[in-house]
Amino acid sequence: MTTPSAASAGANGAPTRRTHARSILLAGLGAFVGLAFVGMLAQETSEPWILGSFGATCVLLFGFPSSPFSQPRNIIGGHVLTSLTGLLCLQLFGPGYVPMAVAAASALMLMMLTRTVHPPAGSNPVIIFAAQPGWSFLALPTMFGAVTLVLIGWVYWAVVKRGSWPHQGR
Repeated sequence: MTTPSAASAGANGAPTRRTHARSILLAGLGAFVGLAFVGMLAQETSEPWILGSFGATCVLLFGFPSSPFSQPRNIIGGHVLTSLTGLLCLQLFGPGYVPMAVAAASALMLMMLTRTVHPPAGSNPVIIFAAQPGWSFLALPTMFGAVTLVLIGWVYWAVVKRGSWPHQGR
């Protein structure tokens, strides 16, 4: 989780129970706000803003915001790249467990190659092969949903930690 300030640390520099409880509550609140907002957009627009992997994205974004996997480049890039890979493999090879495995493995390698690794996005090819959506899936829910969560995270952390996210250089 985030490193507590010196004022909230105990004598040995470790977080106090109060600081730890506060961090847990803030992480839960952030995940709630992010997912509730995206869910509200889905309900109000009757469009598919929700992607199953967004729950795990919120674990990183709000629970571990300093992780390299939690940075905007990784969240947006990882989701878009893996969904694009899944859609391409579905289109080229058709449904099946072997093409799905090719898509997931290729997506992992591409995220590593482009330095956009976001572990929750690794499930996007599997989701795509299970749901078999059209190309619009790349825009909504993938890109617009990921961008929305990043924007919510940016505003959330600006209010909660006064601009402590994203972490540059990660």
